[in-house]
Amino acid sequence: MENNAITVETTVNSPVEKVWDFWTNPEHITKWSFASPDWHTPYADNDLRVGGEFKSTMAAKDGSMSFDFGGTYTTVDLLKKIEYTLGDGRKVSIIFDALSEGTRVTETFDPEGTNPIEMQRGGWQAILDNFKKYTEES
Repeated sequence: MENNAITVETTVNSPVEKVWDFWTNPEHITKWSFASPDWHTPYADNDLRVGGEFKSTMAAKDGSMSFDFGGTYTTVDLLKKIEYTLGDGRKVSIIFDALSEGTRVTETFDPEGTNPIEMQRGGWQAILDNFKKYTEES
């Protein structure tokens, strides 16, 4: 991780087993992995193992824009931690902390060089907030 890494987090009112499943299962990823209601994730694939790859397609619902988000896993510690390297070399770490009131999900990522830091933090936090809402309501 670079020293200018960005961290976002939330506490999901669900047990860690459910949180882990909803975070890693493509059937669920397509339901929460987008930053705003006018976007969606029509495709997700996940090979959750060290050396395994994942990919999801994020797209504007009006069809005007889409991009693939993917990388390769470097750490998979069941129910505790996932780390991966994105296609552009940036590192991401997700920690799952089982708490009495649910599960804290802490995501730390190296920023990309194009968009402002606060925009990146806001986008990743919005996706994490969607994850929390979807997981708690399902």
